[in-house]
Amino acid sequence: MFDVKKVSVKIGDGELVFETGKIAKQANGSIYASYEGSAIIATVCCGAAPSEPLDYVPLSVEYNEKYYAAGKIPGGFLKREARPKDKEILVSRLIDRPMRPLFDKAFGREIQIVPTVVSSDQANQPDIIAINAASAAVMISDIPFAGPIGAVRIALVDGDYIINPTFQQTAQAQLDIVVSGTRDGITMVEGGAKEVSEEVMLKAIAAAQPVITALCDAQIELQKIVGKEKLPIIQINRDLSWLGPIRAAAYPLVAEKSFVKGKSNRYDALDAVKSDIKAQFAEVIGEDSKRSGEVDSLFEDLEYEILRKSILDNGVRTDGRKVDDIRPITCEVGLLPMTHGSALFTRGETQSLAVTTLGTASDEQMFDTIDGEKSFSSFMLHYNFPPYSVGETGRLSTGRREIGHGHLAQRALQAIVPPKEKFPYTVRVVSEIMESNGSSSMASVCGGCLSLMDAGVPIKKPVAGIAMGLITEGEDYARYVVLSDILGEEDHLGDMDFKVAGTEDGITAFQMDIKIAGVTPEIMSKALDQAKRGRLHILDVMGKTLKTPRAEVSEYAPKILTIKVDEDKIGAIIGTGGKTIKSIALQSGAEINIDDDGTVTIYGRNSKSAQTAKELVQSIVEEPEVGRIYQGTVKRIMDFGAFIEILPGKEGLCHISKLAKTRVNNVGDVLSLGQSVPVKLIEVDRMGRLNLSYIDAIEDKDAKK
Repeated sequence: MFDVKKVSVKIGDGELVFETGKIAKQANGSIYASYEGSAIIATVCCGAAPSEPLDYVPLSVEYNEKYYAAGKIPGGFLKREARPKDKEILVSRLIDRPMRPLFDKAFGREIQIVPTVVSSDQANQPDIIAINAASAAVMISDIPFAGPIGAVRIALVDGDYIINPTFQQTAQAQLDIVVSGTRDGITMVEGGAKEVSEEVMLKAIAAAQPVITALCDAQIELQKIVGKEKLPIIQINRDLSWLGPIRAAAYPLVAEKSFVKGKSNRYDALDAVKSDIKAQFAEVIGEDSKRSGEVDSLFEDLEYEILRKSILDNGVRTDGRKVDDIRPITCEVGLLPMTHGSALFTRGETQSLAVTTLGTASDEQMFDTIDGEKSFSSFMLHYNFPPYSVGETGRLSTGRREIGHGHLAQRALQAIVPPKEKFPYTVRVVSEIMESNGSSSMASVCGGCLSLMDAGVPIKKPVAGIAMGLITEGEDYARYVVLSDILGEEDHLGDMDFKVAGTEDGITAFQMDIKIAGVTPEIMSKALDQAKRGRLHILDVMGKTLKTPRAEVSEYAPKILTIKVDEDKIGAIIGTGGKTIKSIALQSGAEINIDDDGTVTIYGRNSKSAQTAKELVQSIVEEPEVGRIYQGTVKRIMDFGAFIEILPGKEGLCHISKLAKTRVNNVGDVLSLGQSVPVKLIEVDRMGRLNLSYIDAIEDKDAKK
């Protein structure tokens, strides 16, 4: 019934199998890809041909994970998969970015790729399978595609580069990156590291290329077996000779205004030139909206040509900088009076207001995924890009861009944030982009680092980030220029967006997107070296504002104290049905958390609250000390004496003979129920009973006066 075709390729310790012909046959292309116990169904479909040509690729990637893949039922009130989780959005971006440049804009049809995780062994990571399956699905479909692409994860563990590491190996890795590319070269790299050198990063990328080539070869083999004939790309040939005089008139004006200082001023100047040219050639353009749009395209082409020529020929950029110059930087910390930590980082026309908030264990972020058991994160970074940052109106929302940029910045800082054992706070950094003209994610890294230090978070070392660009020309990139700290125009009109973040000693986060076939090792090495010099410059500027973290956390932050108790004392602190620990929280106003190893973490609203809770906990686990005077509470009065609680849950007997030097006929004549009195522990008998003395405590206190 099914005509199933398969190909396979060895990756790491396992075999990735591409299969088609059984599942989702009505899609333009579908692949069932499996690796060990993990499996993906990847499909691709396209819509009807557009009536007008588009100047972009209408591609959407919807990676999704089904809980049943790992034998789980979704948590929460609604027991079904709902809106995409951050991880699903991040993997969708990993698939989109290397594939999008390989679709032809002229094809024009809406394209949707849907990779679905249908089986997970919770050991092998499904995102890599999904990237390769998505490429294979398009390859065998009838959708034109200049692929294939292959993808592999590389981890550095104990000095060894591991291909396609498991979740467990990745958790131990010093370096964890995803590398995608074609047979011709690398087109995308993304990942994090623990201060690795540029040399280590280059070796990891080099280790990925042979595997990527093998993955591409397997997809090409499958395409030869079952690939459909590609749909035609309808080229609309229009006579554009009428644009010649307009180009001749516009070129010198665009060349002049492309170097006006200031993003807004430059855009206004170019818009004015466009308006003047359209007015000058109004008779030629007429009322034809298509001709007006073609003039707009002409202006964009002129900007592209002029910017690239200036950089390649003269090393001069639109804002007048040299290729390796960093824009002017200003830093300010502590500008928000009531927050726990804040910083304003401004680099040229890009500005991040970064704010750090310190919380308790109850503020940790919980992740309920198919990867394993529920996990918690005590560090998070959120990135917001409001429309006013680029002088526009629009909705305030969190989209895929915000999630992607925030994840990259979080990775950059994660490596230097102390572990929970050393700094038992939950830490949240929010980067509000106030202005944007390129590299706002890296500004978030710099501002976020300063705000962490301002909040008193004892980070290992300061971290800075920089975005690099690339301009190339000729076959095999005979001419190329690497740009430091790129502007928005240089990102849009250039050949690479390459972000590197790290300390003075090494890289902590890395993201590279290539718009051309691939980059050579020479270009990548030069870009990394230039990025390091830029990063060190930025770190130096940041250090002049705040070199080390504040000695103390903000007075407005929760106060956290940690004590260690014997594991057999945990029950006493909690009490029957939690009665004791609830009583401590009520008396102190603090939150108490106890781990199984006896670590007691106290979160107080202020120092007094935390200290009160600590003393109450210590009094519970404390062993009574003979000869010590305690402030006790009379719990019961008997004919022969009174039972007095000297520590929570620990009572002793003060015999009637120990109430005074003279004879006491009635205990009630000296003590009353609930009275707080000093008593001295004079003996712990063989049965562990406590014998107390009221009169000895009084005399000892008087003697000390």
